[in-house]
Amino acid sequence: MDKSSRLLLGLAGASGFLAVAAGAFGAHGVTDPVAKGWLETGGHYQLVHALAALVAVILARQGLQRARLSAWLFLSGALIFSGTLYLMAVGAPRWLGAVTPIGGLLLLAGWAILALAGLGKDGAPS
Repeated sequence: MDKSSRLLLGLAGASGFLAVAAGAFGAHGVTDPVAKGWLETGGHYQLVHALAALVAVILARQGLQRARLSAWLFLSGALIFSGTLYLMAVGAPRWLGAVTPIGGLLLLAGWAILALAGLGKDGAPS
């Protein structure tokens, strides 16, 4: 397996781990309902996109070239989207909420690139 795929798999695994940890912290470590909601939402999105990144790596290794870009977009989008929610849940300034949608846009871009790749618009020979 090439280094890029190994890196993506490692980051996807770490992302999944963090998502579960954030969800557990939200369920058992905080009492503020707003913070609980942020941790739950962040954990949900991060876990879904950690799995999506794993699938994208597998698809890239099967020849769907742009799927690798999708994996990077999923992981970076989840880091920004979920990370800002996690930070606000533990007391960071709420203006970080203005950054959260940037992560969401990266997640959407990952899905769009994956869809185009699946429809044969990925620039690779079919």
